[in-house]
Amino acid sequence: MEGVSSISSTVLRKQPEKENAAGDGIHNERMRSTDDDCQVTAVEKRHVWESSVYDAMQKEAFYFVGHRICIREATDSFGALVWPGALALCHYLENNQQQVNLMDKAVLEIGAGTGLLSVVVSLLGAWVTATDLPDILPNLSFNLIRNTQGRSRHTPQVKALTWGRHHPRDFPQSTRRYDYVLAADVVYPHGDLDGLLDTMCHFCPPGGDTTLLWANKVRFQSDMRFTERFQRTFHATLLAEFPQQEVRIYKATAKE
Repeated sequence: MEGVSSISSTVLRKQPEKENAAGDGIHNERMRSTDDDCQVTAVEKRHVWESSVYDAMQKEAFYFVGHRICIREATDSFGALVWPGALALCHYLENNQQQVNLMDKAVLEIGAGTGLLSVVVSLLGAWVTATDLPDILPNLSFNLIRNTQGRSRHTPQVKALTWGRHHPRDFPQSTRRYDYVLAADVVYPHGDLDGLLDTMCHFCPPGGDTTLLWANKVRFQSDMRFTERFQRTFHATLLAEFPQQEVRIYKATAKE
């Protein structure tokens, strides 16, 4: 199983700490920045994340797949923050490209939020469609364009998607099939877990060859209840586990 340093359940900021003797497996850098060009005033290699609260709009820099990724996030929406599940899945996909080869694969992300995961997957060579609620899309589009233009093999797409609604109309299975569906930290007390599971089922139908990768940090009892339903619905395998942070990454396909 993969290991990871401390990841909080809120907005993350790296803090200096001595290297873990066993090695934490993560060498990504994340820096806080406030200017429009996301210039980094102090480059710091760190391995531990601690929670912090930022004002209105904040930009942070990450390093994945050999690229510096600048993400604009905010504190006024779940979808405008980078969550630990997204960081863990980015790390896993970057470091396990032989096990999960995304080159030229069609990939859909549900609940894409700030778009960090979709950016990383685009840089890994995938055809990406990033989805979220309509009010999240402007910032999502901004981050995707900023970080993939001239870098990615395929231009990522952005589409509105409300879980559990209008899937056959907006994403017909006959014409829209995906090799992978990604979801990171989409389970929280938002009151629409039924819609989330319906959405997962729509994009990963029985008899298809779509693989679902779901990363989640356990925070509430609702996480455990959803996980139980998820495992009853899909053939699920635990790909990676981060015990200190209670983050797990599942690989799943639909049951017949």
